[in-house]
Amino acid sequence: MEPRPAAPGPCPGDSRVAEAAAAASPLHPAEARVEPGRRAPSVAAVLPAGGSGERMGVPTPKQFCPILERPLISYTLQALERVCWIKDIVVAVTGENMEAMKGIIQKYKHQRISLVEAGVTRHRSIFNGLRALAEDQPNSKLSKPEVVIIHDAVRPFVEEDVLFKVVTAAKEYGAAGAVRPLVSTVISPSADGHLDHSLERARHRASEMPQAFLFDVIYEAYQQCSDYDLEFGTECLQLALKYGHVNAKLVEGSPDLWKVTYKRDLYAAESIIKERISQHICIIMDTKEDENHVGHHLEEILKNELNHVEVTSGALCPAGRDLKQIILEQCYNYVCVNVMSSDFEETQRLLNMLEESNLSILYPVVVISVYFLDYKSVHFDQKVENLMQIREYAKEVRKRNILLCGLLIYYPQDEQKLQASLREGATIITTLIKERNSGLVGQLLIA
Repeated sequence: MEPRPAAPGPCPGDSRVAEAAAAASPLHPAEARVEPGRRAPSVAAVLPAGGSGERMGVPTPKQFCPILERPLISYTLQALERVCWIKDIVVAVTGENMEAMKGIIQKYKHQRISLVEAGVTRHRSIFNGLRALAEDQPNSKLSKPEVVIIHDAVRPFVEEDVLFKVVTAAKEYGAAGAVRPLVSTVISPSADGHLDHSLERARHRASEMPQAFLFDVIYEAYQQCSDYDLEFGTECLQLALKYGHVNAKLVEGSPDLWKVTYKRDLYAAESIIKERISQHICIIMDTKEDENHVGHHLEEILKNELNHVEVTSGALCPAGRDLKQIILEQCYNYVCVNVMSSDFEETQRLLNMLEESNLSILYPVVVISVYFLDYKSVHFDQKVENLMQIREYAKEVRKRNILLCGLLIYYPQDEQKLQASLREGATIITTLIKERNSGLVGQLLIA
């Protein structure tokens, strides 16, 4: 689901790689094992982000297009930042977008980011990023890495496992890049527009990002390449081969390495992000309450019906250790079951914890405050009137990217009807989580 940052992963070349990689990646342990005592290489990343997005057909460069109200490039930076062993991330951005990029870094609290001015082409932008990392640059606060990752600013779904594999391969072979099977057959047309020949699809691969290089290999290749390469070239691996005589190791990448290129890709990216951050729901409930309380029945229904979703439980105890750990792991969906009273106190405590954590800076956080009403105990109209305060409170927390909804489950004593009400409530909860930013913020929903 990224969702949540992965636990800090293994550092390429570290003697602990074999055990850590076996748990964190699909690499076979034998493939991930390195000799004990080998020094982990220093790693940096360069992101060319100077494109104009002409193919997208929108006035805003695609790397700055919003997804869930957040610029696309911010998602890519987050994916790299959560990898603890990437020391520096250099972003090449045009002069006219420099201030906007600084604002993004500040707003979303990105770390380890340095900015350089982009060139007029992709290769020139990458070259500028490499220059910033080279030791021969005066007044540079950056240090030259042993391995450098080159990645596109508009490929937001790169996982640590793929980054680890290309860096490890680059350390051994000098250069490495992620590849994917071809989706369509590549054909070569003749000068008059007829088929000349086609390539056997099974024998070829599509070059993707990320790519990784020994820094000296790729930097020296850029220093030697021609103006024609800098103007019209696109493939960094080819430069390493042409000028560094290094045959890159090709690493199979994941399906999510696709590049946001066209306008429709923005909608696809949004769908993927929503799906990922909907894969974890935390249910907040006073665990000291009677186990037969109706709130526990709702919890069981959610766990049984959402087999593909991780459902965890926490309590708003004074220490709040369990809940704090869940927040630290970046869960973005909370169901606060008010079991003790009809007031808003439990939900307010949860909201205060979420605001203090700054969790909502990166993604919208969904909080669903659930209340139960036995139709024999309290008059329905009175209960609804007491809970209408949720609307005003929701307007306030929405400013901090927290989406608050109230759910009132009005149930009878009859067991069969109770289960029906709870299932309807569970359906509303899952719909709200999947449809975050759907305009339902602050509404009081009845099941």
